[in-house]
Amino acid sequence: MKKIIFALIFTLSLSQLVLAQVKNWKNPKSSTTIEMAQWEVGDIIYTTKKKVEKPFAQEAYAIVTGNGQTQKIPMFYNGNKEWVFRYSSDEVGAKTFVIESALKELNGKKGNIKIISNTKTNRHGGIVLHEDNPQRFFYEDGSHYFNLAFECDWLFALDYGQDELKKTDHLLSLVEENGFNQVVMNVYTYDVKWKKDPKLKEHPEHEYGGREDIFPFLGSNSDPDYSALNVDFFKHFDKVMTNMHDKEIVSHLMIYVWNKLVNWPEIQSDADNMYYDYVIKRYQAFPNLIWDVSKEALSYGKVGEEYILERIERTRELDSYKRLVSVHDYGFCKRNSEKVDFISLQNWDYTLYNIMYDALQEFPDKPIFNIEHGGYEESPYWVFPGAYINAETCLRRNYKCVFAGGYSTYYWQGTSWNAIIHNPYEQPDDFIKPHFEYFKHMRTLMDSVNFENCRNWPQFNHSGYNLINEKDGIYLIYVPKESHYAATRLAMRKYNTDDATIQWFNVLTGEFTELQSYKKGKPSAWDQHHPRPFRYEVDAVLIVRGLKPLEK
Repeated sequence: MKKIIFALIFTLSLSQLVLAQVKNWKNPKSSTTIEMAQWEVGDIIYTTKKKVEKPFAQEAYAIVTGNGQTQKIPMFYNGNKEWVFRYSSDEVGAKTFVIESALKELNGKKGNIKIISNTKTNRHGGIVLHEDNPQRFFYEDGSHYFNLAFECDWLFALDYGQDELKKTDHLLSLVEENGFNQVVMNVYTYDVKWKKDPKLKEHPEHEYGGREDIFPFLGSNSDPDYSALNVDFFKHFDKVMTNMHDKEIVSHLMIYVWNKLVNWPEIQSDADNMYYDYVIKRYQAFPNLIWDVSKEALSYGKVGEEYILERIERTRELDSYKRLVSVHDYGFCKRNSEKVDFISLQNWDYTLYNIMYDALQEFPDKPIFNIEHGGYEESPYWVFPGAYINAETCLRRNYKCVFAGGYSTYYWQGTSWNAIIHNPYEQPDDFIKPHFEYFKHMRTLMDSVNFENCRNWPQFNHSGYNLINEKDGIYLIYVPKESHYAATRLAMRKYNTDDATIQWFNVLTGEFTELQSYKKGKPSAWDQHHPRPFRYEVDAVLIVRGLKPLEK
């Protein structure tokens, strides 16, 4: 029995290792047909015999033709004289490719690719926008993408130097299980500037800041060598991206960060451009990707607006897949809304709902994503408390973003920055545990009411925040626990409620109350014998379904 258990454990760990690798074909013959599934990522690798001087400065492109279209995809150098054509496709069908490069050993290489239909039920392709519903995100297959993000800046560091991604896989599995479908993350970051919690010294296994063995260039952060890139760093990052792709978690990838003590090369230097271009070349084929030039791009005086604008143009010129681009800086997005695909908003104000609502009115043609709202749920370590640490308060701020009509991000102090507790539910009883499950419930609710068809309805807010889905006949009101009752009477005058139903949703437990007819179950301000569910105990959402237009 012990041998059987060991074999099962070994097989499981081996399967995780395989899943963390991009599928690849090495030096394929031109007659070979490479078969890939729709939205699968694959590497076609060519090895040259001659050593190339300054390989990161060399250019090579795969010209892909198929379905009446041509795509020019940049290749990247992978060390050991390897050149990689990384590819994915959103279309089924036959493709051909030919490589163009000044390197004679690469130039003229050609091949065939066959893209078969996707069979992975939860895989829907890259994140895109739709002109007919411009404030919502969608997948390439047309289904709605309810952007629910999880901040983890140091994700790249969790299993660095290890063959298997055991810690990374565990944390990302929790992220996936609890409804999050995006991780806001850095390509690289070094350490925090603020004072660290002394308790971290008692648990060095949770400290990932200040590691000198991790650096995207040669050398280290303290002693950098900008002459070339550290390919081993990016090979590890490949495994992180692949694990996320396996779980259908989008990487909101921030290429720079200025306030985490990173020893970056001089801006616009050859080394700076080499790093930035390499990131775009190497990761653009991943469908689970959104570009973000920099975390808090203009907050620290490191660069100016012209530099960020140039980086955006650089991204769009190099990225043959046209992934979405934004910048973690609301001021920049407001001034340059035509340059970004969606508005990234950061605001700690107590009046968050109003700020989100105003942004949605100001930019009716773009999604509004609140990337940081000052709510950083408490953890065993005092990492960065921000303005709000209570779990329910942080949850309410996320709901304010959603009920204003936008999208939001969750932060837990135990995973967002240098301190990462990858297995929080396996910690001692005295460790403060996160409430990831609150967001699983949020995701369940918003999927059930087709959030893509919802819009805010502030004129009927009264004792809560309103959403209306006219297409599906659904009305919602988010009711803070302090509210005595939920005012629905005025809003419902606009609809026929003869066949409507009503129920309540507990935002902490995910509990739905029993479905009732609207006329029987509608709340009243004065009926003390039948108070609304969860009053004074927990925030709740009232859901009215089955609304019909009034006959004219």
